[in-house]
Amino acid sequence: MANILVVDDELGIRDLLSEILNDEGHSVDLAENATQARAARAAHAYDLILLDIWMPDTDGVSLLKEWATAGTLTMPVIMMSGHATIDTAVEATRIGAFSFLEKPITLQKLLKAVEQGLARTAAPAPAAAVAAAAAAPTASAMASGHAAQGANASAPATDMPHAVPPAGMAPAALPASGPSAHQGFDLDRPLREARDGFEKAYFEFHLAREGGSMTRVAEKTGLERTHLYRKLRQLGVDLGRAKRNQ
Repeated sequence: MANILVVDDELGIRDLLSEILNDEGHSVDLAENATQARAARAAHAYDLILLDIWMPDTDGVSLLKEWATAGTLTMPVIMMSGHATIDTAVEATRIGAFSFLEKPITLQKLLKAVEQGLARTAAPAPAAAVAAAAAAPTASAMASGHAAQGANASAPATDMPHAVPPAGMAPAALPASGPSAHQGFDLDRPLREARDGFEKAYFEFHLAREGGSMTRVAEKTGLERTHLYRKLRQLGVDLGRAKRNQ
């Protein structure tokens, strides 16, 4: 988890970036102008800053230069803009910006830029070698497990943990293993209401099954993540509930 500051004068962009980064496990602070950004930077140590270029009081490039001059540009800064020229991006990079994102920002570009920015300042840790060593036995155990599974392929179905229940056993007698994929809907209502009810149940089902991970739900449902957020808000889906049920 990283501490990230998002600086943008557009409320919608601040909220969207905050939700995406929070969902990825990061701690996010928000600032709507350079004044708030200065105060946040003075009060906290951030691992990365997402900084909009065009803001009403002080533009992002000037704020970046201010931090660089004062020697407080100690974290990667990713500049954002929907109207900046190549010259502006080059100037920001020369001052010390890590990278530049053009609006509208896609999910893939945002997460990649954040990942690369955090990797830049991440010091090599001995724990990484320990983790790699620990992963080796795990991988070996998994390989052995797959081999054993192949050897037991001819075993009777009743010996398998997920065997098909005998004929006559009602599905209700099986242990519950997650949210139900079969639900009833009241079709005696206007089409829009019925459709919204189905879509809400559909997304709540996938959120519960994926443990509240917006990334996996986006991949599963085939929606671009920013569109998925808007859809869930429109339907009134409680995102916090899915995370609490993990």
